[in-house]
Amino acid sequence: MSSVKQFQVTFDCAEPARLAGFWCEVLGYVTPAIPEGFATWEDYHRSQPPEQSAYFACSDPSGVGPRLLFQRVPEGKVVKNRVHLCVRAGTGLVGDERLAALEAERARLAALGAAHVRTLLADEDNESCIVMQDIEGNEFCLD
Repeated sequence: MSSVKQFQVTFDCAEPARLAGFWCEVLGYVTPAIPEGFATWEDYHRSQPPEQSAYFACSDPSGVGPRLLFQRVPEGKVVKNRVHLCVRAGTGLVGDERLAALEAERARLAALGAAHVRTLLADEDNESCIVMQDIEGNEFCLD
């Protein structure tokens, strides 16, 4: 029996290259090298049939995190995500120190176009986390 060692996370979206750029900034990911003969990815995509420009990917330069694929779909987002990413900005921190780290990351991501949805403060069972939306409205958490 085979065991899966790698996976990718796929986002349905309106603007694959733009959303990939946002997540590259969030996670420190990189996009593949621009194909030879083209100055930008946009130039390359314009040279391709429309169905070929419907995808854009980025990956963790360390090879540890999953590849992210962004695929253009005609419909917009209408309901809450059933799956979301948790950006681990407060790992190992607790209390006020954790909340301060999460708030600093919230501010950095807001400057990139992310929207703050709500802050869930620590209680007896859980540490604080912040719910946000990316530039196309996909929910994710800072935890």
